[in-house]
Amino acid sequence: MSEDANSESGVQSQAQSHDILDTQIEEGLNELNRESAGLFLSALSAGLDIGFGPLLIAVVVTVSTGELSPPTMELLMASAYSLGFLFVILGQTELFTEHTTLAVLPVLDRQASFVDLGRLWGLVYGGNIVGGTLFAVFVIPISISLGIAEPAAFAEVATKLTDHGAFTLFGAGVLAGWLMGLLSWLVTAASDTISTVAVIFIVTGAIGFMHLPHSIAGNVEVLGGLLATNEVTLADYGRFLVTSTAGNVVGGTVFVALLKYGHVVRGGS
Repeated sequence: MSEDANSESGVQSQAQSHDILDTQIEEGLNELNRESAGLFLSALSAGLDIGFGPLLIAVVVTVSTGELSPPTMELLMASAYSLGFLFVILGQTELFTEHTTLAVLPVLDRQASFVDLGRLWGLVYGGNIVGGTLFAVFVIPISISLGIAEPAAFAEVATKLTDHGAFTLFGAGVLAGWLMGLLSWLVTAASDTISTVAVIFIVTGAIGFMHLPHSIAGNVEVLGGLLATNEVTLADYGRFLVTSTAGNVVGGTVFVALLKYGHVVRGGS
């Protein structure tokens, strides 16, 4: 009886994994087949919306420094960081680090080509970076003028990402991409909006709490330090963007897309 129950549970688990994979492949194909203009505009919107997370982190640093204990500060900053991702994912706009997993799956399943994948990645990444840059250029000077965020706060947020060697930055970027790939998988598995919000909040909050470099949110974080102070240079920004992006791609592609696809497909029909 126990063996039968375990066998049935295993079959159900495998079926659920196949359902998630099938859904992700279908979603990936839909994105790969979207019109270029629509993809870019959606990615531009995501780049703009995600900027609210880094902005709120700087606000938290400004109003809370010296008032709260460091652990409490870190938790508040991580919560603020999650809000930008909630805006983007619930708003169903295009985020590059989701597609490092989602759009790879149809290619692995031989339903799309690497050319299709390159087109999607290029449009979404470019739109995200342009949107984040526009947000930073427009909003950061306004927030400083309003007094809701100090230049030193933007510098503190940025240097937590830039004050690392290339190897550390790349490795941390792999972890961030890995978590974002898991987020895409878990959001597909979530059964309702409350579960989806909880998953987004927990996973992206973990990225923020550990100060892992997410190339798209980090684009706004590092630009904040560059625009508001002299503590971050253009070279720091370029090194961060290239290294974190590479790490995010490896994390989402290797540790989620390849492994999840492999274990589901090899696990049996």
